[in-house]
Amino acid sequence: MQPIVMQQGPPPASSAAPIAPVLSVTNVEVRYQGSILVLKNVSLTVGEGEVVALLGSNGAGKTTTLKSISSLIQSEEGRVTEGQIHFLGAHIHNQDPVSTVRRGLVQVMEGRRVLEHMSVEQNLIVASAPIKANRQRLRQALDEIYGVFPILAEFRDRQSGYLSGGQQQMLVIGRALMAKPRLLLLDEPSLGLSPLLVHTIFKSIARINRELGTSILLVEQNAKVALGVAHRGYVLENGRIVMEGTRHELLNNEDLKEFYLGISATGQRKSFKDIKQYRRRRRWLG
Repeated sequence: MQPIVMQQGPPPASSAAPIAPVLSVTNVEVRYQGSILVLKNVSLTVGEGEVVALLGSNGAGKTTTLKSISSLIQSEEGRVTEGQIHFLGAHIHNQDPVSTVRRGLVQVMEGRRVLEHMSVEQNLIVASAPIKANRQRLRQALDEIYGVFPILAEFRDRQSGYLSGGQQQMLVIGRALMAKPRLLLLDEPSLGLSPLLVHTIFKSIARINRELGTSILLVEQNAKVALGVAHRGYVLENGRIVMEGTRHELLNNEDLKEFYLGISATGQRKSFKDIKQYRRRRRWLG
């Protein structure tokens, strides 16, 4: 596998023809406990072979969006009450999460939830259960994961609870890949990691998309690093999509730069006080 230079970004999508949608979320409304409205008219798409970033501040509804797509929201008394979610042409909202995984859609939850008392390889093998792989396919899948994350091959017999935070993040992503997903949902993969480890994780995300052809919907607060690997992106605020565009459009959008990166139109980094005032203004919501 060739090394990936993140600064170059993903290859541009072809303008000759539209990319076929793998995922289509249309005017979705989500409520918890039947009455608490969390998402309002959210619409987004992920094309075949695309990386799409979903950006936003804490409490914007990013994780709820992912869980509504994967149907994991049902474990928290949440439901899609309006709108449609289609994956590969089939409607999947409010379905059994296991059947969603078997269709080829897998979510990696926030927080690096490894099976701490199992070894690295046991974690990976357990994750292959939904696809019912035979021994040969299982070995091929393991070799593929070890190719993407060589450190996991080195520590395959180590108890996963003793891995570092970055290694555990690689493990949970590798575990998701064992199900051979067409679409991978990643929730805050940079959370709690050092800048060096964040760089390593996002190089791996770009590699998974580029070399395995996996489509990815990426939830991330770090807008700069997310857009470094994404083809397109959406910005979510207060349960609504307030902005969308290509990687280039979002990276050069003055509102986004000032709101998320703290950089003014003159290129000067703003003070924390200025950013707080800007957050209160929320110019694109006006």
